[in-house]
Amino acid sequence: MSSADARYRERADNKMRQSVAASDKADYYERRAQAAENNTAISSDDPEAIAKLTEKLEGLKQTQEFMKAVNAYYKKNGTCQGFPGLSDEEAAKLESGMEYHPWDKKPFASCTLSNNNRNIRTTEKRIQKLSQAKELGYTGWAFEGGRVEANGDKNRLQIFFDEIPSEEVRTELKSWGFKWARSEGAWQRQLTDNAIYAASRIKAIQPIDGTDPVKIHPKRKKQGGPTR
Repeated sequence: MSSADARYRERADNKMRQSVAASDKADYYERRAQAAENNTAISSDDPEAIAKLTEKLEGLKQTQEFMKAVNAYYKKNGTCQGFPGLSDEEAAKLESGMEYHPWDKKPFASCTLSNNNRNIRTTEKRIQKLSQAKELGYTGWAFEGGRVEANGDKNRLQIFFDEIPSEEVRTELKSWGFKWARSEGAWQRQLTDNAIYAASRIKAIQPIDGTDPVKIHPKRKKQGGPTR
């Protein structure tokens, strides 16, 4: 191998290492912003969903402010060196990372900020939707052999039986989206209009007083049909 070939390979290896070792802080915020776009880790079924989404939202906003501040500093000074909170090494890595989007001369590409901002709006909407559902004030009822409880704290419509229901009833519960939760001693699903509707279709748990479960909640949204 000639010395020229060796130098070429060495430069290529260095370039690869630089790519793998791209800015710790930049990578962190880039991954945080991009991963959030496809983040499905926080399920709406989670009783702590609102708290977790609120924490996630705060993180997204902090990420956005950090990226905007770095970009503004770079635009003014032509370098990331001296940015508060960044070491010289971190600043250098941020600048070297710009080679991966040469058409957008800033430490954090515009698309990265746009994606993160979109996730902020999406998360805000999820929090609003879950909060509204929690505030609707769903109400449970008694049925022959048990009770239905609208557990707002855990965001669950729960069905408690005095005795183990028959296999036929268990099958019907499952077909309407209810799952057995051993820790709660109840059959349950997320507390929503659809859950109330589903419960209204299960004959074994109809209110003792003959009330339509759907009408127990006066604020419920218009139901388009059965959702299992």
